[in-house]
Amino acid sequence: MTQFAAFEGDFNGEKAIWLKHGKYEAAVLPEIGANLILFRDTEQNFKFLREPEAGEMEDFKANPGVYGIPVLFPPNRYDGGKFEWEGKVYQFPINEEATGNQLHGYMHTIPWTVDYITSDAYESAVVVSQRVGEGHLYKKYLPFDFTITLRYSLNREGLRQQVTITNDGKEKMPVLLAFHTAVNAPFVPGSEAKDYRVKITIGQRRELDDRMLPTGAFQPLSPEEEQLKGEGVFPYFTEMDFHYTAEPQDGRNRMELTDTRTGDVLIYDVGTGYKHWMVWNQFAGGKFFCPEPQINLVNAPNIKNIPAEEMGLFGLTPGEKWEETSFLYALKRN
Repeated sequence: MTQFAAFEGDFNGEKAIWLKHGKYEAAVLPEIGANLILFRDTEQNFKFLREPEAGEMEDFKANPGVYGIPVLFPPNRYDGGKFEWEGKVYQFPINEEATGNQLHGYMHTIPWTVDYITSDAYESAVVVSQRVGEGHLYKKYLPFDFTITLRYSLNREGLRQQVTITNDGKEKMPVLLAFHTAVNAPFVPGSEAKDYRVKITIGQRRELDDRMLPTGAFQPLSPEEEQLKGEGVFPYFTEMDFHYTAEPQDGRNRMELTDTRTGDVLIYDVGTGYKHWMVWNQFAGGKFFCPEPQINLVNAPNIKNIPAEEMGLFGLTPGEKWEETSFLYALKRN
C-alpha cells in the first residue's frame, strides 16, 4: 500500500489536491479559495474538520466560510466596508446588510494558483498562491501589489500550514489575516458532543456593539470562559460569536479539543503571530465550532483609541514578508 502521495484529483465534483501520508490524508480545493477542506485519520475514521458531503456542495459554495479552513483577508468585520491606512481611506463593498459591514473579504471564494505539489518519504505537500496585481479583484479595494502563499504539508505527525505574505509593491501595505477553521466536535465515530471539552489560549474578551464591532472595552469572562482558558469546557455551553485577545500558555498559542470518552485529542497550534481569537459555534449547534486565529483586532484600521501593537495592526514595507506556521495534530491521553 502506498504510504505517501500528492496528486490532483476530485472532491465531490471539484478539483482537489490530495495529500496522503501514513494514516493521514488532506485535500485542498484551489478553485474555491484554496480551502483545506478535509483532514482525516483514515485508520480510525476521524474527520477533524467540517467537510461538505456530496449533497452539501451547493451550500458549501454559497457559504465557504463554514467548512474546512477558509482564508480570510481581511478577516471579520469592517465598519461600512472602510479601511483607513497611512492617511488614505479604502472601500470594500458592504456584504453584510444586517450590520452594514464588510465581512471576511473574498480570498476564501476566488481561485488560487497551484504552484507545485510534491511527495516523498518525509512529507506530501502543496503550495498555492494568490498574486494581487493589475486586473486582480482586490486592486479595486486594496490597491496594493502583494502575494499570499499557502504551503500545506502532511506527514506522519499531522498537518502543517505555512502562510507567507509578501509586499510586491512600492507602498507600505496592511497585513490583515485570519483562518475561519471549522472543527468537528465530535470527530470520533460513536462519540457525542457531550463527550467533548475544548481549551483555547484566550486572554480577555472584547466588548462588541450591536454591529459586532469592538467598542474598545473589555467584558469579564464568564465561569465557562474561565474554563475555556483553563481546564476546558463543553464547546456548546452557550451561543458563541466572541472576540478575545490571545494569551499564549507555555510558549504556545493553541486550541485543544478532547474526547473525554476515548482520550483522543486534537491540537491546533497556531503560532504566536496571531494576537486574537474569534470563537464561533454556529448557535451552539452541537456539530462543529470555529476557533479562528486572527492577526488583528476586528475593524482595527478604523480604530483610533487602541495602540496599533495591541490591535495587531502592522504593515509591510516594499519587499518585506510576514510568515507564520500552524500545526494540526492528534494524540492520545489516558
